[in-house]
Amino acid sequence: MEIVKYESNEEQNQFFKKEYISPKKYSPKLENQIINIYPDVTYQEYVGMGAAITEASGYCYSLLSDEKKNQFIHDYFADINYSLCRLPIGSSDFSLNSYSYSNKHDLSDFSIERDFKYIIPLIKDALKLNPNLKFLASPWSPPKFAKNTKLLILGGKLLDKYKQIYADYIVKYIKAYKEQGITIDYITVQNEPNVIQRWESCLFSPEEEAEFLVNYLSPTFKANNLDTKILIYDHNKEKLYSRANQEFNISGVKDATCGLAFHWYTGNHFENIALCREKYPDKLLFHTEGCCGFSLDNFCPNEYAYDILSDFNAGTNGYIDWNILLDSKGGPNHKNNFCNSPVMLNPENSDYIKHSSFYYIGHFSKFITPGALRIGYSKYTENIDITAFRNPDNSIVVVLLNKNSWRIDFNLCMDSLFFKDGLDGHSIVTYLFK
Repeated sequence: MEIVKYESNEEQNQFFKKEYISPKKYSPKLENQIINIYPDVTYQEYVGMGAAITEASGYCYSLLSDEKKNQFIHDYFADINYSLCRLPIGSSDFSLNSYSYSNKHDLSDFSIERDFKYIIPLIKDALKLNPNLKFLASPWSPPKFAKNTKLLILGGKLLDKYKQIYADYIVKYIKAYKEQGITIDYITVQNEPNVIQRWESCLFSPEEEAEFLVNYLSPTFKANNLDTKILIYDHNKEKLYSRANQEFNISGVKDATCGLAFHWYTGNHFENIALCREKYPDKLLFHTEGCCGFSLDNFCPNEYAYDILSDFNAGTNGYIDWNILLDSKGGPNHKNNFCNSPVMLNPENSDYIKHSSFYYIGHFSKFITPGALRIGYSKYTENIDITAFRNPDNSIVVVLLNKNSWRIDFNLCMDSLFFKDGLDGHSIVTYLFK
């Protein structure tokens, strides 16, 4: 068996350091400092990892030379193997300004022409490298004519008389993208339905989301023979379990949706993911948004890695980061809601910088293959965080994270083999067993 080790440490400015491990035959006398891997104990299936391709990201991408564009696409979609990306349906805060695909009540002016400038070119370049790339799309707001406030921003509600029109609007989006060779595999009903934002937003209570889903959106998908699967919620984890129970107890919701989507902005709440996995084992669980606030000093690699690892251990199927690319100021953002991204342009917009979070995310996405199954483990200490997967080709991926400042030694055991190793403070390591 070949074992390859990849180690990254932000403090040492060392990323994906490669080393070959020679395992030994396991001795029954070995009892201390053990981490066990159990490939025969399997849990949820891994769908993929990736980031959001927003208009801001597409705009930043357009500023790069052809050579740098090719390098950027290779870095994300070959080097760290992104396989699942999120798209906005219409504008979000990370658009150059607010817009909808239609401003007429009968949708006679519907057009995705706006997206041809920045969003679709980036998508098509990614698809050239990874034609199996999957997409999840989310609306931040219905068209303003369909809302009680007549505004895309500051919340508001979808008016009853426009519910069918809005369902048709979403179908038109999916079909228009399909004509461009882009399959929308999943959608969420509404981005962050619980909050009024100063940017594009719309409020949906559990009952309102369920009613729109069951009576309008799902039937319209079926009438148009769409295979796109629908997820509900798409908001922070602290309400994930209670929201799931509220909506899934409403007639028709379980049949109309494939799962739940959530964000990371209000804390860990990994237990809520685990509760949903236990109670609704046939539903997908997708992390669909997370990022750090804008700061040139903190790209939170350990926080990213801990959240990804713990989400997966709780039962998550897919993990999507926020913007795939931003400028050096954390934008553009038409509401000054700037943030960091793992890759950002330099101040001259002539090149891009891969921050530490890019590599820490890659410790998962680079090695875990869509279709993999999470597998069992045991560990001797709470000071090491761990997750493990068995890929479709039966290779094993083990990721260890040390959030502490001191080195931790261990014996990693699988089947009849083991090896002794250690993990420096603030390091992350991936072992690939072939």
